[in-house]
Amino acid sequence: MMKKTGIFYGTTTGTTKEVAEYIASELGISATDIHNVATSAPTDIAPYDVLIIGASTWGSGDLQEDMADWLDGVSAIDLRNKEVAIFGCGDESMNDTFCNSVGEIYHRLHDAHPEFIAPFNNKGYNYTHSESDVKGMVVGLCIDNVNHPDETMSRVREWCEIIKSEIS
Repeated sequence: MMKKTGIFYGTTTGTTKEVAEYIASELGISATDIHNVATSAPTDIAPYDVLIIGASTWGSGDLQEDMADWLDGVSAIDLRNKEVAIFGCGDESMNDTFCNSVGEIYHRLHDAHPEFIAPFNNKGYNYTHSESDVKGMVVGLCIDNVNHPDETMSRVREWCEIIKSEIS
């Protein structure tokens, strides 16, 4: 049986919401456990053992605005008893900031001491730099629905299999 899992996402155009819903479908997570951080409080994470957190990257590598504000609150909470998996949406043509949001979420939550789970790879993407790459490991799932929409579902499925194996 899977641990109580909540998905929290920040979206501007709807792409990250769509990916959050794909992830929920793959993991059998109810729609009531999918939260847009624009309308969620940081304390909404309380009932969950596992947090799947995702956001898009904007401008010159910036975290999606709603997620930035929400993370300010979550990062002040002791997350020692939580597992965190991170996903993000980006555009590899912004090759020096591709999916920076994934790394930004990781860095902002690091001092709250969660157990980070489900690292992934960026095989098939072409970029020069990404904050998602931390010490040679990509710390979450990166999705490029702009240049590689045909790979989104297979990447989501593969990543969800990793999550299942780590939290079951």
